[in-house]
Amino acid sequence: MRWPCYAARATTAGDGWVAAEDLLAAGLDVVVVSPVDPDKLKGDLAPVMARSAIQAGVPVVVGPSRGELEELLVGVDVVLDAMFGTGFHGDVAAPFDIWIDAVNMSGLRVVSVDVPSGLSAQTGHVASDAIVADVTITMIALKPGLLADEGRDVCGSIVVAPLAEQVERLVVEADPVAWRTEVLDYLEVLNPPTLACDKYTRGSVLVVGGSARFPGAPILAAKSAARAGAGYVTLCVPEPVVAVAQAQLPEIPVIGLPASDAGTFLADERPTVNKLAERSTATLVGPGMRVNTDTVGICSGLLETKVPLVMDADALNCLARLTSNRLDNFPEIIRRPTPLVLTPHYRELGRLMGLPDTPPDSLTSALEASRRIVWADGGSEFVVVAKGSASACVSVEAALLPKPGPAALATAGSGDVLGGVIAAQLAQASGHKVDLALLCSLACEIHGYAGYIAAERRGSKGAMAMDIADALGLSSDAIEERAAYADEA
Repeated sequence: MRWPCYAARATTAGDGWVAAEDLLAAGLDVVVVSPVDPDKLKGDLAPVMARSAIQAGVPVVVGPSRGELEELLVGVDVVLDAMFGTGFHGDVAAPFDIWIDAVNMSGLRVVSVDVPSGLSAQTGHVASDAIVADVTITMIALKPGLLADEGRDVCGSIVVAPLAEQVERLVVEADPVAWRTEVLDYLEVLNPPTLACDKYTRGSVLVVGGSARFPGAPILAAKSAARAGAGYVTLCVPEPVVAVAQAQLPEIPVIGLPASDAGTFLADERPTVNKLAERSTATLVGPGMRVNTDTVGICSGLLETKVPLVMDADALNCLARLTSNRLDNFPEIIRRPTPLVLTPHYRELGRLMGLPDTPPDSLTSALEASRRIVWADGGSEFVVVAKGSASACVSVEAALLPKPGPAALATAGSGDVLGGVIAAQLAQASGHKVDLALLCSLACEIHGYAGYIAAERRGSKGAMAMDIADALGLSSDAIEERAAYADEA
């Protein structure tokens, strides 16, 4: 099932006091540490919950110094962190900054309620200090900040705890900001295994990109499309790139087109590129192609074709130039009857939205910017894959959050690999009506798991984009097997 993910809202319900009373009733030794006398707690419910816990016999220590807190922690089995609610943002004030450091230094197991204290549940940012939890039990639904940026470092294992069946139903019906996918969801877009196939039934991909300055990006993308399952891949590059590409890709036909003095595509080759695209079942444009009037013309021409299209890297910057950095004001340019996928990282997303100096800086803001684009287009065959430490696949119908990959993905060329995977998935889905956002989410998870395989082989900091590309086949097989096993279970 898909888990709903919600924007964070401030809570002042006194969760820690409720938990302390319940733990005491279960026969455990409990001590609550509070910054102020319980009678001086702010909010509507927290003072009520505190009084109830104290009346039940829960002991309270008010305002301990660091030394006193360290003494309290001696012999403790588990720390329950309920200092801040989901509405927290900004810096951690005293005495909480001291308490957070003491708990982190203690080495004790920590369970955080809703969100580790000090982490913004909305953005995933830590301004100063945050609890590093072993487990985070978040109420009702996931929050974006738990899944992205520093949230991935401090949350530990995440458990979603619906409060009641009726509340869970109301939450799901209230339009979550995003949905977290599970492997079982991908059965909907995975092709059934069969031996009755050839290279054409597995789809064909055209990769258009490259320049004399950046010959490696389209090579990575083309290899990744092949490794991700496309049966036939063709690479179209400016003439100066041909020899390098042919040496790296003996299995893949390389077509060279006349180039400018700068070693980029010429706009005059637009009809040729379009004709090549119409012969494929999916096209990827952008890796390494640079941005100038000619390459803007190439990208504009491909948007006019009817082939499923992935626009990545410099194709996105060409699109930003074509729309004066306000893509949401020019939906007619990207409105088409066949699938279109844009794969911007946060800086590229900022350029597309007229925010080059202040691009999205969190998963939440990336979701908001992506929604403005897809809602302006309004078509069901359009998805924005906002790439980051946690990525989002956003369509007019839903925003999906695939399982993030490791830090090993943060390497040059990794985005080119993902572009190739998405193009391969589109090619293999040709002729079938599929959930495009879910298909892109699957591609992101294949890419992410390949990152884990590459990191195991080369080390977390030694894995390069080509290592990720080489692991895509194993990654794809593993995810298909896990989906099939989950379905049988």
